[in-house]
Amino acid sequence: MWPNMLKSLGKNLRLQQNCLQWKNHVDNVESMHSANLDVQWPNCNFCVEESKRCECDHMDIEDTKSAEGGTNVDAELGFKGTGSFTHAVINMVGMLIGLGQLSTPYALEHGGWASSFLLIGVGVMCTYSSHLLGKCLEKNPKIRSYMDIGGQAFGAKGKFLAATFIYMEIFMALVSYTISLHDNLITVFLGTHLKLQLAKLSTSQLLTMIAVLIALPSLWVRDLSSISFLSTGGILMSLVIFVSVISTAIFGGVHINHNIPLLQLHNIPSISGLYIFSYGGHAVFPNLYKAMKDPSKFTKVSIMSFTLVTALYTTIGLMGGKMFGPDVKSQVTLSMPPKQIITKIALWATVLTPMTKYALGFAPFSIQLEHKLPSSMSSRTKMIIRGSVASFLLLIILALALSVPYFEHVLSLTGSLVSVFICLIFPCAFYIKICWAQISKSLLVLNMSIITFGFLLGVIGTISSSKLLVKIFQPPQSA
Repeated sequence: MWPNMLKSLGKNLRLQQNCLQWKNHVDNVESMHSANLDVQWPNCNFCVEESKRCECDHMDIEDTKSAEGGTNVDAELGFKGTGSFTHAVINMVGMLIGLGQLSTPYALEHGGWASSFLLIGVGVMCTYSSHLLGKCLEKNPKIRSYMDIGGQAFGAKGKFLAATFIYMEIFMALVSYTISLHDNLITVFLGTHLKLQLAKLSTSQLLTMIAVLIALPSLWVRDLSSISFLSTGGILMSLVIFVSVISTAIFGGVHINHNIPLLQLHNIPSISGLYIFSYGGHAVFPNLYKAMKDPSKFTKVSIMSFTLVTALYTTIGLMGGKMFGPDVKSQVTLSMPPKQIITKIALWATVLTPMTKYALGFAPFSIQLEHKLPSSMSSRTKMIIRGSVASFLLLIILALALSVPYFEHVLSLTGSLVSVFICLIFPCAFYIKICWAQISKSLLVLNMSIITFGFLLGVIGTISSSKLLVKIFQPPQSA
């Protein structure tokens, strides 16, 4: 759903944005997913304006054909991956780390330390499903995105379904980030009082509105490479949060003496969504695959990346549970000693992280929207339309976040309702359909088992988190 990762984002976004007209050759730009858009593409130094042909120095257009007799898109556009194995691991780890590190301590405490096996198991299955995406990409050189894989498997309906779930995940993830912003601002500005005569809003709500309005102008920037520093900032903020929690355990004077329950089975349905969401990032993996110099190493990249992220989640989860016990909050930063400098650093990092997500989160939607607008429109008109629509959606996200300020329940619902399809169910289903002729019975059983498990986990998680949200809003019954 991030996380963080590197200077290559600027190159990627510059290519996607400045070469907007050339993207007609590849109907996949809409899949460039969110806060995790850091995939290395070839450097684009210059593109002539609007409707003219791209004359970037990396373009070496040849009318080569794919093995299937169609146009080889990679050859036509001159896209040659240059990302190394290490670079790909850094990018993938950055795509994965995000809100998961805030919520894992809460999930492990409420699910019991034995639920860490569920966390690890989900990580293993997500590693396998990312491997399947690579296998689907191998089958057809023209496939470049998650949505293209859906289209290759099930035609227009598959592509539409994949796109719908991707945009839902982006939207709901941004709502969760905004809730996180609201919750941590309360602690950062503890004791601050603001009043607005025309609206009955609390101080925390007003502070959240101000923070979102500060980030709003970034949605109007057309050349996203100019704000690519936001992605690097997101990486640094996640690292700061992790280091702060570890430092609190070592130097913060917090006793690591709480006992984490063995297993609390009744909480598993609700925390399963938190675990699934923590491994979200599959929608961008095809772009990462295409950016690699040697895509045959993609599976090794997935294994390395998910191993590192799972180790991080397990470490911070168990440490948070041991430090704060049953009092651990849904965001571990809210449980840290409020007066310590380490806590203040962690809180500010958590507050700044959502503000780095909005522009990049809306990027796939904005680029696709501009792509659909009539070519007769001027660049200024297109910019006004996309900026206005994105701003309106951001205000809706803000309203939802302030109306439903229950971080763990919204995050769990996102994981169970949306992320489980993108991370587990769809990759297995796409692989079965695309590689049906070569798939063995054992692999078929394995993939069908993952689909079934993912579906069951999604259903019980969605029901559980939905019930918890409904229960919160139900008026108390009078005696």
